[in-house]
Amino acid sequence: MYKKKVSRFKTRVVNIGDVPLGGDYPIRLQSMTTTDTMDTVATVEQAIRIIEAGADYVRITAPSIKEAENLKVIKEELKKRGFNTPLIADIHFTPNAAEVAAKYVEKVRINPGNYADKKKFEVKEYTDAQYNEELERIRTKFIPLVKICKEYGRAMRIGVNHGSLSDRIMNRFGDTPLGMVESALEFVRICEDLNYYDIVISMKASNPIVMIDAYRLLVKKMIDYGMNYPIHLGVTEAGDGLDGRIKSSIGIGTLLEEGIGDTIRVSLTEEPENEIKVCKILVNRYYYDKLEYEKFSKYQDKNFEEVIHKSESKFKIPIVILSLTDQYFDAVDNLKNIGYWYSETLDKWNISETAPDYIFLASRDISYTLPVQLKKICNFEFWKFLKNKNNSFPLLSIKEYKTNFDLLMGVEKFVNITPDEYSENYNELFIRDNNCNIILSFNQNWVVDKKKEFIFKLRSSNIIRDIIVRIGFGNIEEDEFAIYSATDIGDLFISNLCSGIWLDYRDIAIANKVSFGILQAVRKRFTKTDFISCPSCGRTLFNLQETTARIKKETEHLKGLKIAIMGCIVNGPGEMADADYGYVGSGHNKVTLYKGKEIVKKNIDSKDALDELIKLIKENGDWIDK
Repeated sequence: MYKKKVSRFKTRVVNIGDVPLGGDYPIRLQSMTTTDTMDTVATVEQAIRIIEAGADYVRITAPSIKEAENLKVIKEELKKRGFNTPLIADIHFTPNAAEVAAKYVEKVRINPGNYADKKKFEVKEYTDAQYNEELERIRTKFIPLVKICKEYGRAMRIGVNHGSLSDRIMNRFGDTPLGMVESALEFVRICEDLNYYDIVISMKASNPIVMIDAYRLLVKKMIDYGMNYPIHLGVTEAGDGLDGRIKSSIGIGTLLEEGIGDTIRVSLTEEPENEIKVCKILVNRYYYDKLEYEKFSKYQDKNFEEVIHKSESKFKIPIVILSLTDQYFDAVDNLKNIGYWYSETLDKWNISETAPDYIFLASRDISYTLPVQLKKICNFEFWKFLKNKNNSFPLLSIKEYKTNFDLLMGVEKFVNITPDEYSENYNELFIRDNNCNIILSFNQNWVVDKKKEFIFKLRSSNIIRDIIVRIGFGNIEEDEFAIYSATDIGDLFISNLCSGIWLDYRDIAIANKVSFGILQAVRKRFTKTDFISCPSCGRTLFNLQETTARIKKETEHLKGLKIAIMGCIVNGPGEMADADYGYVGSGHNKVTLYKGKEIVKKNIDSKDALDELIKLIKENGDWIDK
């Protein structure tokens, strides 16, 4: 496998047991147990599966003092079985549990919005005096933990979640990346006042766009303040399956390509060892030639925004192009695999929401008539001899484009260019031709920043044509394909740099799913329900994987609707701010339903909760029949 070369933001080294983090150490992998922490045997056995999958750290929830005390037992049992992997206690609402846990495990994760803060979603103007009073109250609650961590040589992650920002932060900074960064820095400053620096910071969100912005801003702020703490990357509540991998890869992969990140956790609603497999695919793609971080370049500044907003796409929504493989040319039934199926009895085509807009046929034609919604692209030398050119468009090399420019001036066309072929000599042609769509073909070895820089160069030359990004992938595994393609192209859509996606892969049905999955995750083209689903942990009081599957089965056709499925409330109800409806565990086999941030139905029996959720969606006019 080709490895991409990346320059990395140099962070300080934080010792977590005997597995140091940051500096020039490798990017560390971690996951979290989903068992009841009081079930020592189950927790130990799951931790071992996570470790054997390749984890450097294992995180375990400690919602109260009794679970924190049991971390000692779990630690001892793991040692008896020959495992010395550092453990991390996950703490939210209980400072006293954190203080106990820090005596037994190598690292403690706290969430600033939950640890010592109020969250009543009250709208209030804080004067500077009131704000400082709040900070002093937090300081008083937080100092004991810092002192224990110093005494025992423990590390701490200050782990901010977009969904659990405090009222104080929300009212002063809003529900924003800046609010997330300030939430962390408030706690960092208290640590620094006490000369404690064994800190790791995270900025997690279920929306990868918010997550990316927050981490970039964190690095910028740390550079401004002379800080260099290690960074933990993660997209929280990413979900499961292909969608979970895509969403996680857009967030984590984009930042890894920028040299940000010292440890990662992929949050999937699956068995935790599956997360480590995805982590490995993400980090094994890179090597680091130097440890440094250059401040944000020109294609992330205001000038960049001005250049990008000059162009308007002729496409109402981003387009999807697929390269048709052999088995599709003669068998119309195979088009079902990419969302088109023909009904002979009704003599009409049925088209799914996830059906491509164009298919590339290279230098041959198909043997049957296509629906008008599906357009053909052919190599220019083949296209020009087609008798029927309806719904067919030529693909030209840059040389063919120049040679045939005047002949094709009024023809809608696609022009394929690679960075190696491009020169500014072609700019005048692109500027004059309103019927030209540019296909930018990149190799896998191009990092996202280099792609952005190249597209910025085109845009700066007043080339405002539609740009479709094409990337080819060899004979790699499905997970690798989904993870690589989401990493390679996701941020280009977030940055409004392209208006189409063309992924070449041996299985075009998978290429189609991944293409639409990426567009859904970056919120550019909604084709199904968007699920915000947490990975479960010891706080969860129902089977989250089974519940998520049942909810998906009944609601996945609700295009554009966002449904949050969470085992408990630690990352919300603020996380419901990014969802239309929330399904949240509130007790043993009890569920509370939300509409946005508002509780609508409390403590429903889990056996009735799905029916009640559907009823709630119908009552609010958001339901459509399948």
